[in-house]
Amino acid sequence: MQARHSKLTSLPYFEKWFILGVIMGVISGLAATVFYLLLHLFEDLFLFHLIGISYPRPIGEGGNPITFTFYLGNYYLIPVSMAIGGLLSGLIVYKFAPEAEGHGTDAAIKAYHYYQGKIRWVVVPVKIIASAITIGSGGSAGREGPTAQFSAGVGSVVANLLRLTSEDRRRMVAVGIGAGIGTIFKSPIGGALLASEILYKRDLEPEVIYPGLVASAIGYTIFGNIFGFTPVFGYYTEPFNPLRLPMYAVLGVIAGLLAIVYVKVFYGVHGFFKKLKINNYLKPMIGALLASTIALIAPEVMATGYGWIDLAEYSRFFQNVFYSPILPVIILLILLPFLKIIATAFSIGSGGSGGVFAPGLFIGAFVGADVGLLFHYLFPSIVPSVAPFVIIGMAAFFSAAGKVPLSVIIMVTEMTGSLQLLPGAMVAAAISYLISGNYTIYQAQVPTKRDSPAHRSEFMIPVLESVRVSECKFEDIKVFDDESVEKAISIMTNYNFLSLPVIDHNYRFLGIVYLRDLLNADKNDMVRKYMIIGSPYVRPNSTLEQAWEIMSRLRSKWACVVEDGKYKGIVTMDNLIEAYEREVRKLKKTS
Repeated sequence: MQARHSKLTSLPYFEKWFILGVIMGVISGLAATVFYLLLHLFEDLFLFHLIGISYPRPIGEGGNPITFTFYLGNYYLIPVSMAIGGLLSGLIVYKFAPEAEGHGTDAAIKAYHYYQGKIRWVVVPVKIIASAITIGSGGSAGREGPTAQFSAGVGSVVANLLRLTSEDRRRMVAVGIGAGIGTIFKSPIGGALLASEILYKRDLEPEVIYPGLVASAIGYTIFGNIFGFTPVFGYYTEPFNPLRLPMYAVLGVIAGLLAIVYVKVFYGVHGFFKKLKINNYLKPMIGALLASTIALIAPEVMATGYGWIDLAEYSRFFQNVFYSPILPVIILLILLPFLKIIATAFSIGSGGSGGVFAPGLFIGAFVGADVGLLFHYLFPSIVPSVAPFVIIGMAAFFSAAGKVPLSVIIMVTEMTGSLQLLPGAMVAAAISYLISGNYTIYQAQVPTKRDSPAHRSEFMIPVLESVRVSECKFEDIKVFDDESVEKAISIMTNYNFLSLPVIDHNYRFLGIVYLRDLLNADKNDMVRKYMIIGSPYVRPNSTLEQAWEIMSRLRSKWACVVEDGKYKGIVTMDNLIEAYEREVRKLKKTS
C-alpha cells in the first residue's frame, strides 16, 4: 500500500491531478447527492407536512413557475418549525464539531490558508445533517456551503489516507470547495473556476483549475445523471439588447452597495451572538426565532428561495403568488433583498449551519427584479421583461459580496442558460466588485497569494536569497575556550540560548558548546573540554537563507559569523527577521 501511495505522489503534475481530480469528482457528486436527498427529506418533514406550505421549486428541480400557486397552510407554525430546526442544529454542531457552525465555505477556506488543508472527519456528517435541518425547517441559508465543506472535508481525509503532502492536501480542499459548489448548482465550469478564485479577494490559485475541471465534470455528471441536467433556473432565451448596458451599470452600482450592507449586517449579527452570554446550544434557536419573525412578514425569505427566483424571472409578481399578510406586493418586492439579508444573518450568523451563496443569489435576483421593474415602467420598449435584470442581479451581487466575479458570472450563466447576457453581467459585476471594495462575506479570504500563510515561503525565499548577512546586526555573544563551564551556563541562561560559539583569545572560531553537555559537567572545567569542533558557520557575504538553513540544521536561535577564520559575532533569528522586513519595506516602496 505504501508503494502505491509513493507512486501516486511521484507522478507528473497532470497525471497525478487527473487521478485526484476524478477522485474528488466522485466525492463531490456523492456529497451533492447525499445532501440534496437529506435536505428534501427535512423540507418534506418541516415545510410540507408540519407547516403545510406549497413552496415553489425551480425549473431544474421539476418546478413550474407558470402554474405555481402559493398556499401557506398552518402559517402560525413557521416559528415553531424554524425554532425546532435551530435547536436541533445547535445541539448537533456544538456537541460534535463547533467549527461546522456558520456557512461552511469560510471554514474550508481557512483550512486551506492556515491549517495545511486539515479538516476533521467529524465535520463532514455534522455539517450536512445540521445544514439540512436548518434549511429544511425554513432557515434562510444555502446548500452550497455544506456541500463545499463536505467535499473539502472528505478531500482532506482522502489526502491523509493517500499520504499526500500538505501542499497537495490544500489543493484537494480547494478542489473540493469548487467541485462541491459547482455540482450542487449544476455549473461545472463555474465550479472549476471557483476553486481557484474563492481563496483570495483579488488573486487566483492556477494550480487547482485543472483538477477542478476534472472534478467538477465528474461531480456534475454523477449529480445530473440522478437529478437531471436541466439548469437550475431553466433556459433564458431572449436576445441581448445593448441599449440596456447603461441600465446594467446602474444595477452594478446598487448591487455593490447592497453587498456591503450584506457583509456588515451578517457579521454584525454574528459578532452580537458571539458575545451573547448564553449557552451556544441555544443561540441558533434564538436566531431562528428572530428569522421567523421576518418569515411571518415575508415567507419568501425561508429556505434557499430558488423557486422564488424562478418566479421573479417569469415576472409573476402580481398574480397572487408573492405573499405578505401586511405588505402590498410592490413594497414586499422592494423590501425582499433587505429582509433576506436580515433573515440570513439571524439564521446563520447566530451559529446555525448553511451557506451564504444561495441567499446571495436570492438578494441579487430581487435587487435585479426591482431595478428591472423600474426600467420596465420607464422604458417598456427597451425593457419588455425583468428576466435579464434578475439574472444579471445574481451575478453582480455575489461577484461583489464573495469577491468571485469570474466564477459567479460563469455559474449564473450555466444556471440560467443565458450565454447572451454575458456582456451585461460582466459590466455589472465589474462595477459592483469595484464599488464593494474589500468587503467580503468570506472573512477567511486573503488579498493575494503573497498574503497567504500557505504561500509565505514562496515569497520569503527570494528575499532571503538577496540579502547578505553583513546587512544584519551582529551580536557579540561567545565564550572563550579557557573559561569555565559555570561561566558558559551563565551566559546561555542570560540569553536563553541552548548553545554558544567558542573562540580563543585571538578570536579564532573553534566550535560550539551545548548546554545539554554542560549540565552534568564539573562547573570548574574549561569549556574546551566539551566543545564540538567543525561546526557550520556563515560568512558576512552569505545570504540570509544560508544563515536560516544553518539555524534550522542546528536547531539554534543563532548562527556564528566568521571571516578568514576569525569570529565576527553572531546573527540571531531576530536579526534575520529584522533585515528581512527592512528589505521587504524597501521593495514595497520601489514597487
